[in-house]
Amino acid sequence: MKTSLNQTSPGRQFLYFVVIFAGVFVVFNVLGILAIGLFYGFGLVMDIARLNFSDPGSIPALYLLQIVTTTIPIFVAPVLFAAWVMRQPQEYLKTSWGIPPVLFVVAFFIMLISSPLIELLSNINQQLTLPQSLKGVENWMKQSEESAKQVTAAILNMHTVWDCVKNVFLVGFLTAVAEEFLFRGGMQTILVKLTKNEHTAIWVTAAIFSAFHMEFYGFLPRMLLGALFGYFVAYSGSIWPAVWGHFLNNSTAVVATYLYQNKRIKLNPDDQHVFTWWQYVFSLIIIIILLLVYKKVAGGRENAKLNGEELG
Repeated sequence: MKTSLNQTSPGRQFLYFVVIFAGVFVVFNVLGILAIGLFYGFGLVMDIARLNFSDPGSIPALYLLQIVTTTIPIFVAPVLFAAWVMRQPQEYLKTSWGIPPVLFVVAFFIMLISSPLIELLSNINQQLTLPQSLKGVENWMKQSEESAKQVTAAILNMHTVWDCVKNVFLVGFLTAVAEEFLFRGGMQTILVKLTKNEHTAIWVTAAIFSAFHMEFYGFLPRMLLGALFGYFVAYSGSIWPAVWGHFLNNSTAVVATYLYQNKRIKLNPDDQHVFTWWQYVFSLIIIIILLLVYKKVAGGRENAKLNGEELG
């Protein structure tokens, strides 16, 4: 008897997932480059590739390029895999809203209190260096980091409230939905099945999520955020608390950057030396306590099963 897709081994599921993502990513990158070339000219495509944003049309073109080449494929790939390949969208994407609303409140406070711990990990990350034998790799990492920063700076160069609202929608909302569907929806679900260990799946997914951003000197803090989003999903059986947490993290950065650029606040959001050691410890303790509260309120696996979902 032919094996159904629902009985496909987790290893093969992961392979399908990666192949589908790679295919969708390539297709939309080609479409994005063609779209920019047709609307703005291929000369502007080359300017963006060289990180030259002096042309007035470069920023609108960059927005379009980010949406078509990154946001859309990141969202489409897991939906295609879950709904059309595995035919189990609820199990893989976890789109159920049947969860206690208070989970969103707990997730809000977890994200709020995580700032000191994020800063600590960022400071540690900045001090990490590779052995001399891997100096070439380290230089490449620094160059990739700098390129990513220049693109982010171009997008987050905001002069009006409308610029801020636009970035909250693009960087905050759309990115949060797409990335959570890809990583905590599709990938984490498969890795739970593959590893048969919820915590391993959460942290491996978080590490892949962080590496995907190609900003290596922010790897540790982003991995912690990915793990928090992973526990939000694993304990509730729903993707939406993770989307909410991701949205809060991204949108806060956007709004703080806007306020700083327009001299509404004095604290630079990029400053990594705001908190003290006791605040780092306090942040860690409170996060652990709130995660336990979140788990208890959610009801863990039993809550997920009641919603017709399995965590693997």
